[in-house]
Amino acid sequence: MSEPQATEQQIREALAAAPIILAPGPKEQPTRTPPVPSDVWDLPGGTAWVYYAEGGDRLTKPVIAADGFNMGPSSIDMLWQGLDWGEYAFFSELRRRGHDVVVLGFHERSAAIQRNADAAIEAITRAGAMRQGDHRLAVGGFSMGGLVTRYALTKMESQRIDHQTGLYWSYDTPHRGAWIPLGLQAFAHYSRDLNDGFSRQINSPAARQLLARHLDAWDGKPRVDELREQLLAELDRMGDWPAIPLKIGVANGVGTGQGNGIKPGEHAVDGKGLAILGTDLYAQRGGDNQLVANLRLVTLPPAKEVRTDDLPEIDGAPGGTLEGFGILADRLNEQPPILGLRTEAHIRHHSFVPSVSAVAVRDVMTDADLYVEIDGLEPETSDLDDFRLASQNQPHTLMTTELGGWIIEQIENLG
Repeated sequence: MSEPQATEQQIREALAAAPIILAPGPKEQPTRTPPVPSDVWDLPGGTAWVYYAEGGDRLTKPVIAADGFNMGPSSIDMLWQGLDWGEYAFFSELRRRGHDVVVLGFHERSAAIQRNADAAIEAITRAGAMRQGDHRLAVGGFSMGGLVTRYALTKMESQRIDHQTGLYWSYDTPHRGAWIPLGLQAFAHYSRDLNDGFSRQINSPAARQLLARHLDAWDGKPRVDELREQLLAELDRMGDWPAIPLKIGVANGVGTGQGNGIKPGEHAVDGKGLAILGTDLYAQRGGDNQLVANLRLVTLPPAKEVRTDDLPEIDGAPGGTLEGFGILADRLNEQPPILGLRTEAHIRHHSFVPSVSAVAVRDVMTDADLYVEIDGLEPETSDLDDFRLASQNQPHTLMTTELGGWIIEQIENLG
């Protein structure tokens, strides 16, 4: 018996209940409750959850840790789950060592970096004013949070505001750009009429600023978005980086130049249900006129082709990975079989923040830069004063003893 054909309205209603959103970190809701914060600060466009050091009753050694990109408001439960309840208890270890943890969240994580930097500036200012003693602040963040705090500190210095920060740190932050495969971006926009959640994420201000190449429509041309150009120009005018604090960063990718195993042109996603039959996504190949997607959703064949020109083989580059292909397939497979959205992900992940971007040594638009052996470069190649890379390519912002422990060591060196 043949599979029944779903209507567009049926698919629209189903996707509205479970929209497709690409996001790193835990997939399950937390089963634990984080500690009760010592204080909560209401900030312009954000919230800071303040946790005094173990046994402390006031701020003395503040460490500001900013949340990264997603849709909607930051969740303190999810932040503790991702950054403290895994291999390495980053927040708890800081508190055990006598540091106060100020977890900086945003009301809308997909808002422009400049807007969320207002929350960071207020958190930095308040932490400096409330701190007892003269210990310098450590300020940074995870993924986009590292860019938000970099922008905030740089802006404060350009305005000659004393941020009282001795260390800036970033955790797998896309300093030179992040990457979502163009086939995934195209699918997001192609499916917009059925549910626009995925498309809104890709076209959100922060995504447009973070992505090295962005598509605004399924048949658009990949380009550096004007919002990214504006952000980089603003940073450049202000000095690009904060000059006063020591600047460090870590990457969830390797420094050996070894890729993550994805082969250029590899079949990534295969639409098998009747409503999606003919949709195929492929890993990026270099060169001109390269097929990255065939798109078909409910409509009759033939599928629409998406091709690219003069892009590097970036899906397989060393760096922090995102399960973008896998998330798409999982969300579609969660739908009732009658909708005909059954999909197979032949590969689940792709490079999201290339190693060279996270430690600010090279741009991400040539294979020579993406696959360079960072371990063999001179330290001054980086815009950071010091950095650490992972021993294997691993999920973006995965908190590990190797990386989280190294950052805490540098924070401890503040005195």
